[in-house]
Amino acid sequence: MNIPKNLFYTKDHEWARVEGKAAYIGITDYAQSSLGDITFVGLPKEKEAVKQSEYCATVESVKAASDVYAPFSGTVISLNNELVTHPELVNQSPYEKGYFFVISLGDEVEKKNLMDADTYQRYVEGLNGGSVK
Repeated sequence: MNIPKNLFYTKDHEWARVEGKAAYIGITDYAQSSLGDITFVGLPKEKEAVKQSEYCATVESVKAASDVYAPFSGTVISLNNELVTHPELVNQSPYEKGYFFVISLGDEVEKKNLMDADTYQRYVEGLNGGSVK
């Protein structure tokens, strides 16, 4: 399983990559793998305000539908519109081409509520009885 070191993670398996005053948001490799083939991604609207830990998007697969929660509070500044016609990008490249949207960060202090890569890996291992592929 791919868990990049430069990202922040939530217990609901979202990730955030902070670049200056912006953050790219998506779901983790673990999440996309658990969901199976992604068939639909429902994105927020541009300029929409999102709050940390609150619902902001939807992802659907052949197995299930799942809510996506914002890792940070902020305002949506751009969407990955490629996902509208190619939701499978989430499976193929969850951390690069399969990101959902970008927000302008509201409060970087919220980082303290998120996990780093090592902590997230231990968390996922705990969910899987100690083993991660």
